[in-house]
Amino acid sequence: MRIVFSLLMDNTPGVLSRIAGLFTRRGYNIESITAGVTADPRFTRMTVVSTGDRDILEQIEKQIRKLEDVRDIKRLYDKNSVFRELVMIKIRATAQQREAVNAVATIFRASIVDVSKDSMTIMMTGDQDKVDALINLLADYEILELARTGLTGLSRGSDDVRYFD
Repeated sequence: MRIVFSLLMDNTPGVLSRIAGLFTRRGYNIESITAGVTADPRFTRMTVVSTGDRDILEQIEKQIRKLEDVRDIKRLYDKNSVFRELVMIKIRATAQQREAVNAVATIFRASIVDVSKDSMTIMMTGDQDKVDALINLLADYEILELARTGLTGLSRGSDDVRYFD
């Protein structure tokens, strides 16, 4: 099973390493982790994707809730959440290949963010399936470098938004 947690935490030094340390100490796997300050600079939103059986995932949630920095924790589900990931892919591309690469990028609504004599860098945001599909299509070219941000997400609507004073 895979689970996605959205954590709202105090924006304090070491908050990311405390979460990562919790997973490490207990031998839990982190598939991806993203973090950034929210509209309120007192808080950081962190999206953590983990895998395991039902008991392990429930234990992870209980352990996270015990951390004093954690203000809110939500499980994000596919049906009522929006997920995105950013990917940047640098491929080897000759002048003759650029038009074909641009056509692929256009289909995926990706952007060409850098072009040099022998390479191109493509950037795209989307769900993980879309990112994987772009990578698979560009695999016909030599992928020189690839960077993925990991999944980030929010629940849909405003019903479960938490406000803190």
